[in-house]
This record gives sequence, structure tokens and C-alpha cells, in this order.
Amino acid sequence: MANTQFVKRIQDIMRNDPGINGDAQRIEQLSWILFLKVYDDREMIWELDDDEYTSIIPDGLHWREWAPANKDGQSLTGDELLDFVNNRLLPSLKKITVTSDTPISKSIVKDAFIDANNYMKNGILLRQVINVVNDVDVTDPKDRHLFNDIYEGILKELQSAGNSGEFYTPRALTDFIAKTLQPKLGERVADLACGTGGFLVSTLNILNKQVKTVEDRENYNRAVFGIEKKGQPYILAVTNLLLHDVDNPDIIHGNSLEKRVTDYTDKDKFDVIMMNPPFGGSELPVIKQNFPTDLQSSETADLFLALIMYRLKDNGRVGVILPDGFLFGNDDAKINLKKRMLNAFNLHTIIRLPGSIFSPYTSIDTNILFFDKTGPTKQTWFYRLDMPEGYKHFSKTRPMKLEHFKPVEEWWNNRHEIQDDAGNYKSKAYTPQELADNNYNFDLCGFPTETEEVLPPEELMSKYKEERVKLNTKIDQTLSKIKALLEEDD
Repeated sequence: MANTQFVKRIQDIMRNDPGINGDAQRIEQLSWILFLKVYDDREMIWELDDDEYTSIIPDGLHWREWAPANKDGQSLTGDELLDFVNNRLLPSLKKITVTSDTPISKSIVKDAFIDANNYMKNGILLRQVINVVNDVDVTDPKDRHLFNDIYEGILKELQSAGNSGEFYTPRALTDFIAKTLQPKLGERVADLACGTGGFLVSTLNILNKQVKTVEDRENYNRAVFGIEKKGQPYILAVTNLLLHDVDNPDIIHGNSLEKRVTDYTDKDKFDVIMMNPPFGGSELPVIKQNFPTDLQSSETADLFLALIMYRLKDNGRVGVILPDGFLFGNDDAKINLKKRMLNAFNLHTIIRLPGSIFSPYTSIDTNILFFDKTGPTKQTWFYRLDMPEGYKHFSKTRPMKLEHFKPVEEWWNNRHEIQDDAGNYKSKAYTPQELADNNYNFDLCGFPTETEEVLPPEELMSKYKEERVKLNTKIDQTLSKIKALLEEDD
């Protein structure tokens, strides 16, 4: 079953259900269904490997016990299925007992269902959705590869599902940052606002190629760590790791900012941190108090940057996506963060990214900051990555691809100043002193501003009226062609 075919079948079924209101609810509904399917397949493997394995899921609630379509026609469906899901399945999974001794592989079940909801109101349609999911055999290598593609397609759809877009970072970005930071087996890699787990999966894809021994596989299994505040992306992230053969997905359902940063010890620190913190949000005063006074920013992204500094090991390395507002921001917290990055860390590279990477979720211009904890900064290189040839902007149908980072990769190991045809710097290095003299404004090697001619009001109105007439004419012509085609079909 092709990726698009799977997604389309699910969409077509759910559109007919009166309880599903929009893509965000559809994806949330599908999230817990996919989790149960994937988790059940992993449990079958664990049972084969360990004769004494006991499931945390109560009897009668395992996917294999109620979800498969029985050939005798006795499958749960209609009102009976709805009653089972609403009054037995979800309430029971939410009430699972978890202790400090419960393995991660089991405790994730309760965490996954804390915020889970069944939005579907038609039990026959719910049965149809379950049947489509059952058509994919996750244990079969061919289907497994396909299912990963399907899953990735579902995650991409989050970009156009209202506010859910904040949970998804385009795969080209996560792959590029992971490729640049080069994680190695034996290192601990973290994303402290992991969303659906994109950075963690990009890391695992690199580490999987390094696995040669049983010990390597154990290191692979405990290589990544994530924290996610919201329920839907959390369950998607856990499922994502299970699909990538991580038996104990070390992902916490919680808020990274809720602990006082000065309380972190060496055991709480990581070799590599890569992340795309939420932009534009603000935190309550009680959260800000977890940070030193000079770093108590009103913006969530700033607080995450501060958190990274406290949770990075000596010699550790970071790739973090931040908005333009951080680069040119001059409030006290931002200035202090920049000073700390230059004085206590090696801020060696800032990549200025082309616009619309996160389209259609947001048009905010973004950057990748690369730094490590190897000593103070000697120089910071800025590099402007221009829009690829043939692209005016990225979109859902024409997203950014890993190959678009090729100019950066070629420049990375042979750094040199570059000027564009207009004489603007596309790449240039600055010393900490030069950055300080610029009042810590890091908005350097940016994109040239396109200027628009400002016309007198009357002339401007006339211009827009003229353009409107032209546009209406084009629309009328197109409609006439469509009408003619329809008449031919009749």
C-alpha cells in the first residue's frame, strides 16, 4: 500500500465521521491507533526474546485481541466497538499503575494515553480505519519500510494541521543538523522539546549504520533522549522510536523548563543537543524563576537556549534553530545569552536559512546556531544559504530537501568570505570583539531587503484597480474554459 494511498483511505473514512473536526483531530485519532498497533508488534518480539515477559496492558486490551478483522464476521464494530473504546480501552490505559521501577518500555503506555481521545462517533467507520491500519504488517521488512514512509507522511501533514505544525521540523533540517554534528555510538543525544521526534530519528538513522556488535545495539537503544510537553506529539515521538527498534524510548512527557537549571548535575548533561525550540511563546513567572535573573527572558525560545547551556557536557556540541528575532534582539536577556555563548562556549557558525522553510505553518525567518563547549569563541562564521535555483519559496508540495544544503556542506570544511553580485556578504567571520562592538546584533550576512516603490495614494489606488481588472479578466477566462470542458463531457 503506497504512502499516499494509505493516508487518502484514512482521510476519506474519517471525513464521513461527524466527530472528526479537521486535520488536527484526525491525526490525534490516528496517533493512538498507530501506537497500539506498533506497540503490539514490538511486544510480540519481546515475548519471543523473553519467556517471562509480562505486558503492562491488561488482558483483552492488546491490539491483537480486539483489533484484527475476524473472518467469521464477529469483529468488534458499530456501537459495540465504540462502547469498548470509550468505556473500557481508553479509561483502562489511562489508569495503568506505574512506579519508579516500571521499565520505560512499559511506562510509555500510560504516558501515551494520558491525553488520548476518541473523537470518532461512528463505530462502523472506526472499524474501517482499524482495518486499514491492520493491512500493514510492521514485522515484514517491506511493509516496515513502507510504514516508516507512511508515518513520515502523517508527520508532514502536521504542518498544515493548525497549531500542530509546531511539533514538526522538516526532515531536511533535522537530517542536516544531525549529519553536521556527527553523533557517535556511546554518546547521549538529546532534544529538550522533541515534538514528534524528528531530530532523534535523524540521529538514529546515523547511529544505526555504526552498529556492528550486540554492545553497539545496546548503545543504540539508549542513545537518544527527549522531552515533550504536549500529549499528541509525545505519542507520535514514542511510536517513531519504536518503529526504529528502540525498545525503551527514553522520552519524558513533561516540560523541560519546570526544573531549576542550577540543580542539574553531570548525570543530567548530554554529549549532543539538537533542537528546534518553540518560537514566540511566553512562560509563566514561576517558570522564569528556574533561571538566573540575567537570563529570565519573556520568550520560550530564549529560555530553551539557556537550558541547553546548563545541560551540555564539556566538549559537547549543539545545533539549535532560532528565529531572526534572537539575532537582532537587544533586550537584557538576549544580550546576556549572546555574551554567555561567546564567553563560555565556542559559537563557531550561524547559518542564515532561506524563508518559508516552515511554510505553511509559519513564515518566521530562522537560523541554525552551531556551538560547542570547548572554550570561548575565537571567531563566528556567518553563512547565508540562498533559496535554491528554481524556487521562489518552499511549500508543502515543494519542501526543502537535504540536497539544498549542499552549498553549506561544500563551504563548511573550506571556509572563506563570499560576496554576492551586489557586494553584500554571503559569508564572513567576526570576532567576539567585533560582535560586541555591533551591540551584539548578530543579524549579519542576512538576505538583502527587497524594496518596493511607494506611490502616491491616488496613483496606488489606480494601480490596484487596474490589477484587479486584469485578475478578474483572467479568472473569467479560466471559468469559461472549465465550463466549456464540462459541457463537452455532457
